[in-house]
Parts: sequence; C-alpha cells; structure tokens
Amino acid sequence: MTGILIYGAGAIGSFLGYLLSEAPGEGASEEKSVESVALLGRAGHMNAIKERGMHVDLGEKRDVLHFRHCFSSLDELKRSDFYPQVVVVCVKTHSLPALARELRESGLLEERLKEARFILLMNGMGNREALLNCGLDSPRLFEAITSFGVVLAGEGRIELKGRGKTVIQDGMGREEMDFLTERLSEKGFEIEFSRDFSRQQYQKLLVNAAINPITALTRRQNSIILSPVLKSTVERVVAEAVAVAAADGVAIPEAEAFNLVLSVADRTAANTSSMLQDVLRGRRTEIEAINGYIVMQGKKHGIAVPANEALYGMVKAAVD
Repeated sequence: MTGILIYGAGAIGSFLGYLLSEAPGEGASEEKSVESVALLGRAGHMNAIKERGMHVDLGEKRDVLHFRHCFSSLDELKRSDFYPQVVVVCVKTHSLPALARELRESGLLEERLKEARFILLMNGMGNREALLNCGLDSPRLFEAITSFGVVLAGEGRIELKGRGKTVIQDGMGREEMDFLTERLSEKGFEIEFSRDFSRQQYQKLLVNAAINPITALTRRQNSIILSPVLKSTVERVVAEAVAVAAADGVAIPEAEAFNLVLSVADRTAANTSSMLQDVLRGRRTEIEAINGYIVMQGKKHGIAVPANEALYGMVKAAVD
C-alpha cells in the first residue's frame, strides 16, 4: 500500500496513526520517520508534531515518531506528493457535514482520492449518510469502531488509557485488510473485519448511550455507572436502545446488553469518557449521534425512549 491518511488526527486519530506506522527496524533510532501514514488535524497539534515529533505514552513505554506528512488543511494535502489509498476519518460526528462539504468542494474525490477507500472510525450512528451525500460511492465506504481509550495530553502528545479491539466492516480489498491487520498486530492490538458489523456497532452505541451522558452530567469517571443508585436508570437506557436496535433488525438480548455496559464501565472505571472530556474543555459533544440517534430511531419506529430522551435533553441544555 502506498499510504493511509488519518483525517481528524486528534487523540484517537493520532494514536491510530501510531498503530499504522511502519514498525522500526532492528537497531532503529528512538526517533522514527513515518512515510506511509499522513496526519491531517488541528494546526497547533500538527505543528507540534512537525517540530518535536509525536510523543506516545503507552504506560509501559514511551515512543516518539516523526511524520513526513502532517497537514492542517486539504489544500496542504493537494500541494503534497502524498496519494493515500485509504482515508480513515476520525472527526467528531458533528464535524462530519463540514468535512463532507470540504471534500466535495476540494475536488479531491475526482482527483487523488478518486480510488481511495474511506473508513469512518467514529462514535455514534448515522454517520455514513453524510459522506454518501457528498458524492462518495457506497462500495468505497466502510464503518469502524474501536474500544481503546486515548487522551490528548498536550499538543503533539497522546496517552493510551486502555487497550481494546478495533472492528471494521467487512468487504475491503485483501491488500488493505492484510496491511491493517499486520500493522495493528505488530503493535499488539486486535483487529477484526466483521460481517455482522451492525450488531457490534449497536453494542457500542448502547454502551456509549449509558456511559457518556451520565459521566458528562455528573462530571465523574466511568466508575459512576456502577453506582447502585443509577442501576435502574442504566437499565432503562439500555432497554430502550435494545428495543430500537431490534426494530432496526439487530437482536441483542437485554441482559447481555446490560452486562456489557457494566463490564465496560468496570474495565474502564478510571477513564474519563470522551463526552466528559468535551464538556470539561467546553467543546460540543457527540450527543446527537448517540442518545440523539436512539431518540430519532425511536420516533421512526414508534418506540418510546424517555430515558434516552431525558439524557439527550439534559446534555443539550447544559452543554450544547
């Protein structure tokens, strides 16, 4: 493969850039130059990586990578000699319409991105339609989820908070699948190409629907979900999400879904959810694509989802 572009190189995107970077050869220096992966993100973060490299804190060790290609705009990509075969989109869900517009207006979909495959590695659901509306054809568009936890520890610095598996919708070309599998496996991370992606996507949605808004509203880490006083609330949020999933043709047993939420909350008890990070930094949240999606689908199917509607409304009123 000639290259992968990480479009939206924040915490998750930057860490994925690290995972997909070429493994250092034997005797390689501590500072490694990455050729096959390009980053596109905020100017401050990109400039820091250009100047000092990207510092990655894995807990048990630290690494520094220097990327040959760091862009803060599509115009910079157009002026470069980087031609990606795969574009991994890691932006916040509310940024996707603007991204789709920028792609359409840039002309890149008719030029160097004409044959590229796009992977949407994002929270929530309903994201696929935004890129289809900008002229990207469906066979080149895939969705993905991940459960590793990463935070931006400063400009040019990322910190791994928890390991997890990355799941990508099946159907990509063998070359791309082999490349992605090899790179993540080299770094000790799991990857799966799933034919039953909708089920795994809904499982992540219902986990996020419980953990994200509750932690954002209480300003507490993920362990708050395990509080006995919140048990009935979490149960109602999950039950509503399960009902909506079933109406969409995805069957998930309610007990299995509830236990999954508790398991994730326990495993990530000390983590700060992405929605709480957004709240603490005064940024817009992804509530629309999480609980908002459940509310929207509930209305579509005539299913009452009062618990999700309440969380959605409170986050919107308090933050967004």
